[in-house]
Amino acid sequence: MRELARTFQAFNAYDDEHIRQLGLTAPQFDVICTLGNTPGMTMGQLAEKTLVTKGTLTGIIDRLERKGLVRREVPPANRRCFMIVLTTEGDRVFEEVFPAHIAYLKQRFSKLNEQELEEIRLSLRKLRQLFQPIQN
Repeated sequence: MRELARTFQAFNAYDDEHIRQLGLTAPQFDVICTLGNTPGMTMGQLAEKTLVTKGTLTGIIDRLERKGLVRREVPPANRRCFMIVLTTEGDRVFEEVFPAHIAYLKQRFSKLNEQELEEIRLSLRKLRQLFQPIQN
């Protein structure tokens, strides 16, 4: 377990450093990338996809809204909720930061061959499945 934790910490530090250089926090980046190329999402959908609680997500959305990157819209069909949508500036940021960050990560992942990447993917999937609740 220690190796898994150290690996996550190393990846997170590498990942976070670049995201900060792009002018965002990791949670803000995650929200922008999750909303990119979509018509928007409810807070519940966004919380589920970003693995962030709705309470924490509210603060992230507030900060992104102040930056002019997202807006809240009330859909006409369901006025009890609202959608989080990228603004034009948010779309521009997504189009800029997403490919830049993928290229940044590829610098490291390209040091592994296809077989190694597949072995890692399968091992991580197997490990995750060990900790998921058993379905009856």
